[in-house]
Amino acid sequence: MNSWRRRKFLKAAGAVWAAGAVELRGFTDQREAGLFKLGIITDEISQDFEQALDFISGYSLGFAELRELWGKNIMNSPEASLERAKALLAKHRLHVSDIASPVFKYNLPEMPARPEKRDTFHANFADQDTGRLLQESFRLAKFFGTNKVRIFSYWRVDDPERVYATVRDRLAKAAAEAEKAGILLVLENEHECNIGTGRELGRILRDINSPNLKGNWDAGNAAMLHEIPYPDGYGEVKGLVAHVHVKDVRKNATTGKLEWAPVGGGFLDWRGQLKALLADHYDGTMSLETHYRRPAKNALESTRESLLGLFGILKGLES
Repeated sequence: MNSWRRRKFLKAAGAVWAAGAVELRGFTDQREAGLFKLGIITDEISQDFEQALDFISGYSLGFAELRELWGKNIMNSPEASLERAKALLAKHRLHVSDIASPVFKYNLPEMPARPEKRDTFHANFADQDTGRLLQESFRLAKFFGTNKVRIFSYWRVDDPERVYATVRDRLAKAAAEAEKAGILLVLENEHECNIGTGRELGRILRDINSPNLKGNWDAGNAAMLHEIPYPDGYGEVKGLVAHVHVKDVRKNATTGKLEWAPVGGGFLDWRGQLKALLADHYDGTMSLETHYRRPAKNALESTRESLLGLFGILKGLES
């Protein structure tokens, strides 16, 4: 890594952290900064897609992760909205990191979760939709100039081990379809799904052993299942990851329950995790997935708080 470029980026990030500025100037793409290919899931900022892109490009990040467009799940978005989104991405000079699809984020028919859950991101699909959803996600990935599609592992049952073989076989079949299409599936360890920890994610990726199925490492989700994300969870997925989500977790002082926190405001060791990714020469994409909401519930300002928290951690990586 070019140390001058790294110092330049960290100095700029530190200035934003200290001043709370709206804009971080000087970089057109995070790769230029020499650290990570960093972006944000757009609907975490705003349901107004253009406002979300203004925010991302205003901080000179290079990537957007697409899940919803103007209040509709991307899998249900009309063609006119897709064309408009593509034009806006080009206008803002942003790349798409991946298509955040709802594939396998529904009940496994052989053993549905009880009570049955529904996806909260304007998606209402079931297992019979899988084939169509996969093909549409492949089309959308190519349309938006990415090769990555994010997927899941069905809603989590009481004993995930009982459904492991079935989930593994379904994901292996999906990976085979992705290979035909030239697509890389990234499986997220989602705490509400059957693959929720780093240990679970590493196991299934090794068992399937497909070049078209890699991990979407989410340390926050692993923490929700009481795994120590770094170094324990990350140690299970090291070298198997093509996308990373950044969010934080804390224990509510009143209820004692775990809840989302602004990045740097929780108990996750993001400094250690990010240093490890740099040391391991991680070259995949990374998305801020805020989830955390300030008391006023303002999504944009909540995302800003987390992003500035992340910049503060990046600033400290040299020390």
